[in-house]
Amino acid sequence: MAVDVPVTPAMTQVRWRVTVTGVVQGVGFRPFVHRAATELGLSGFVGNDAAAVFVEAQGPRASVEELVRRLAADAPPLAHVAAVRATGVELRPGGGFEIVASAQAGGARTAIPPDVAVCDDCVAELFDPADRRYRHPFVTCTNCGPRFTIVRGLPYDRPATTMAGFPMCAACAREYHDPADRRFHAQPIACPDCGPTLTFRWHGDDIPVARMSRLAGVGAARAALADGHVVAVKGIGGYHLACDARSEDAVAALRARKARGGKPFAVMVRDLDAARALAEVDADEAAVLTSPARPVVLLRRRPGAAVADGVAPGSPWLGVLLPYTPVHHLLLEHGGALVMTSANRSDEPICFTDDDERERLPALADAVLTHDRPIHVPCDDSVVRVVDGHELPVRRSRGYAPLPVDLGREVPAVLAVGAELKNTFCVTDGRLAFCSAHVGDMGTLETLRAFERAVGQLTGLRGRPARLAADLHPAYRTRAWAEDRAGERPLDLVQHHHAHVVALLAEHGRLGEPIVGVAFDGTGYGTDHTVWGGEILRLGPDSHRFTRVAHLAPVPLPGGDAAVRHPRRMALAHLHAAGIAWAADLPPVAACTDAERRVLAAQLASGTGCVPTTSVGRLFDAVASLLGVRHTVTHEGQAAMELEALAAGDGPALRLGADLDPAPVLAGLVEGLRAGVPVAALASAFHEALAAAVAEVVARVCGGVGLVGLTGGAFQNVLLLRLTRRRLQDAGFTVLVHRVVPPNDGGLALGQAAVSALTALDEEGRS
Repeated sequence: MAVDVPVTPAMTQVRWRVTVTGVVQGVGFRPFVHRAATELGLSGFVGNDAAAVFVEAQGPRASVEELVRRLAADAPPLAHVAAVRATGVELRPGGGFEIVASAQAGGARTAIPPDVAVCDDCVAELFDPADRRYRHPFVTCTNCGPRFTIVRGLPYDRPATTMAGFPMCAACAREYHDPADRRFHAQPIACPDCGPTLTFRWHGDDIPVARMSRLAGVGAARAALADGHVVAVKGIGGYHLACDARSEDAVAALRARKARGGKPFAVMVRDLDAARALAEVDADEAAVLTSPARPVVLLRRRPGAAVADGVAPGSPWLGVLLPYTPVHHLLLEHGGALVMTSANRSDEPICFTDDDERERLPALADAVLTHDRPIHVPCDDSVVRVVDGHELPVRRSRGYAPLPVDLGREVPAVLAVGAELKNTFCVTDGRLAFCSAHVGDMGTLETLRAFERAVGQLTGLRGRPARLAADLHPAYRTRAWAEDRAGERPLDLVQHHHAHVVALLAEHGRLGEPIVGVAFDGTGYGTDHTVWGGEILRLGPDSHRFTRVAHLAPVPLPGGDAAVRHPRRMALAHLHAAGIAWAADLPPVAACTDAERRVLAAQLASGTGCVPTTSVGRLFDAVASLLGVRHTVTHEGQAAMELEALAAGDGPALRLGADLDPAPVLAGLVEGLRAGVPVAALASAFHEALAAAVAEVVARVCGGVGLVGLTGGAFQNVLLLRLTRRRLQDAGFTVLVHRVVPPNDGGLALGQAAVSALTALDEEGRS
């Protein structure tokens, strides 16, 4: 954080003009400044403009310096201060310190705060019969509630939010204008007399009498959920589909309506005690569960946990989150567990508008609990794992987006359109990179439209980009979209794994540092037009260039996506490449029909329909099938997660061959199976062998570079991440892992944006 103060004589009185940049609007910053300045006996004012919080403070120099110190060190908990800069100005007559009206300003714009969970003070009011906001489903204050999803423009004031249509009553207005009140300048302030209204209704006109209820609002929704119905619940960033997580029938109905396959659902419970009854929760995981961001945290499920098997079929992991809106607290007032999943069919964007609810949700939900506060931009739940006390993002969205990443230098304005799967996009402004909320998989027209809306919202707040960036893959819809809209602006095509490595550098503020990046994932288009996914890249001081110094030995990918959906086919391809016979005692061989084996054998022999791949994701699929863990998947990463969860105990010492050749490991696994070695021990041995091979190869190709980064979706595997990091650290390397953006494709746009921006700076330097 930069703190710049003027050099002035040690005079008795000074007046400083102070600007504070970062996430400083919508977080109670002006009231905080007002209280601090008043306490210090200073005169002056504080206000907002589109770029910053501005302060003029006058008084004894020591007191003004103390105010500047507090602005940087004691900011409100939801603030993220990037810089505090002060300049001396002329003294003015007059006393007192006031909050002035917001001003418009050109140039840079301030960062928008993310949506955060309702705070403990507001929850206490929610359940206090003596409080005027008792059971008010929109209770909020300066320290909590919606921000990003209700902002229409800057500066962040009520007229520029979706609360503009709800004039404050006299009581709320008094709180809003009282500097001593917790709701001083809380833009979403509301109460039962002036705020949004909650409504429950059944979908459809022909409602059986048995389903009718004289209860209203939350009570009716709770009754419907208890009766096994699916209820759509409008939240902060969109609608959830909710059902009783303990009811097999309700969960099965929800899964069928969403066309969800076997992908796990997240479960919301009332508090930490309820979470601990379902899953193992350590102190670090508890801290993340209860943080203002309130993400879904992937936890190891307790045997016999009181949720339906259909919530996370076959998975030892359970995604758990705690209530983050007043409505959630009211729904779970009496305990229980609710599936909370985004209101959409699989591969579609989340439903967030009332028109969308009326069109799409009757086919998905029996009833809806909705309200009349508009959501300006959708924002899905975030998902994280916790590794050694730190968050490992899996999906960065509500609670985190659009908090910026400081790139460490001023860069041109870039729009990076991200990946095809798990899409997010990124916009740079000054030295900051703003990553969007999760958009989703770009396979449908609906998702493309959602992407366009979100791009329009964020670029409208940050300004028109001068440059675009996209993935190198020629068939990605995101690339085609960028090509159609670039016009006269440069479009940089960035190789997939290069973007992963640069995203890791960017989030750690280390752009321009030489690094060896280990980028392991499922699929990325390579510069040689093959499918990459097991890459070791070396980057020098010019992070926008890379050298591919090593990679997993290529094997044929038979039938493209068909092999991805059927790990048994990938197993046979790997066995074929390793020269291992397809013996009937091997699980993937037995899992294939005779006809399937004949087709695969012909493809692999002729090369027809086969593209070479170096994918570590496909290697995990192959090993999962070889060990009999999973032969068919219904969602991305399913086989790898089950293999990770299974791994336990000491297995035989396995090694990859030279140049990351998996053939020796596969041979060792086959030998272990035939010798009766427990499958869990073999799964553990595979992870150990891959980690050891990475450390050996990095030491050989590093060229004196001491910084190593672990990125790509394969490093969502916590076991692989820990083993690889430990091996590299033992070898003397400094190791970077993701803590801000996901290692998967959800973090790709940050890397694309940084590469594009650095390319532009390089071009300017050479011109």
